[in-house]
Amino acid sequence: MQLGVHYASFSHSAWPDRLEERLTETARVADQAGVSLLTVMDHWFQMEDLGGPGEPMLEGYTTLGYLAAVTERVRLSLLVTGVTYRHPGLLAKTVTTVDRLSRGRAMLGIGAAWYDREHAGLGVPFPSTSERFERLEETLQVCRQMWSDDDGPYDGTHYRLAETYCVPPPVRRTGVPVLIGGSGERKTLRLVAQYADACNLFGESPEVVAHKLDVLRRHCDDLGRDYGTIEKTMIATADPLADTDAFLSSMAQYAALGIELVTLVPGGDDPVAWTTEVGERVLPRLAEV
Repeated sequence: MQLGVHYASFSHSAWPDRLEERLTETARVADQAGVSLLTVMDHWFQMEDLGGPGEPMLEGYTTLGYLAAVTERVRLSLLVTGVTYRHPGLLAKTVTTVDRLSRGRAMLGIGAAWYDREHAGLGVPFPSTSERFERLEETLQVCRQMWSDDDGPYDGTHYRLAETYCVPPPVRRTGVPVLIGGSGERKTLRLVAQYADACNLFGESPEVVAHKLDVLRRHCDDLGRDYGTIEKTMIATADPLADTDAFLSSMAQYAALGIELVTLVPGGDDPVAWTTEVGERVLPRLAEV
């Protein structure tokens, strides 16, 4: 199993002076240790369960562009872009830029968005749930078109583009890999089956994840998609350092279901130290799961 590191909080001690330093060093340590995926959030306000808008939050794609310059191997993504935050044509161009500057290491992590407080706070429209999912599907279609040989118009219900040029194109001819976050069975997992290269589930329990993957498989069958071509990832709240043997045993259960990568959030007040220790003590053993 592979490891992802999700840098969700910038509120470590002395952050007004050390925020940039700790982010940079965590990214370098993760890259050198062999972490497979490094992600930050796509929010303007910090989430309320991590302290709310009074806590620091960097803009996501600017951050990924910076991380592309200080790393060499690790894949880079937001976990995940809210579909309401950017027009899809500009989103495709932005992600492509990260992909080129990182020499092919970008992923487009995307979802239907949910944090209405930051939308209201900064004056950004926040449509209904059903409309956000409609916009999500159209955004996926726009991105796929911009990463294809079709530079003609796109005419959707919510978005209309006269031309879909994207020059330079992504490093891969097939475009930037797309990861859709969320576990909704009727809409989200259907969109994964139709458009995505990877899913990101919540690691609630092996039983829940097994059920979600079964739903995804059924959507793939209905759409004629090869289930095996989708990378299965999850985000978990487990502490790999408190009891490493127990953590690895738990991950083995998920790996048996087909989960290929688990993303963890650095614990404690020092993300550099946490990432260093996980890279030394846990990652080599996790790779054998």
